[in-house]
Amino acid sequence: MRLTLPVVKVLSALLAEPDAERYGLDLMKLTGLPSGTVYPVLHRLQRAHWVEADWETIDPATEGRPARRYYRLTAEGATAARQALAELHALNRDARPARGNAEPRGAAAW
Repeated sequence: MRLTLPVVKVLSALLAEPDAERYGLDLMKLTGLPSGTVYPVLHRLQRAHWVEADWETIDPATEGRPARRYYRLTAEGATAARQALAELHALNRDARPARGNAEPRGAAAW
C-alpha cells in the first residue's frame, strides 16, 4: 500500500478506534479531507483487504436520511496499518536532524 498523506490520515482515524465502524462523513470530519479524497482512499483500502464495508439496514423514510455505508479495519488491515505507520514514523524520525547538531546560520561561512 502506497502511504500518501490522505491514506495516512484515513488509517490514523480508523486506528484511533480499530473496532469502531466509521461512515464517510465521520471520516471526513476526523481527517479534514473532502469526500473526493476519502472515498477513493477507502476503495483502495478495500481492494487491499485492509478495510471492509457494509451498508446499514435502516428504512431511509423512517430515519429521515439515506443508509450509511460503514467502514472498519479488517484484522489484517489493522496489523498492516500499524506496521506501515510505525515504519513511516521511524523513517521520518531518522530523516530529521538531531537537535543541537545543526550549525547556526552563517557558521559555515566562518
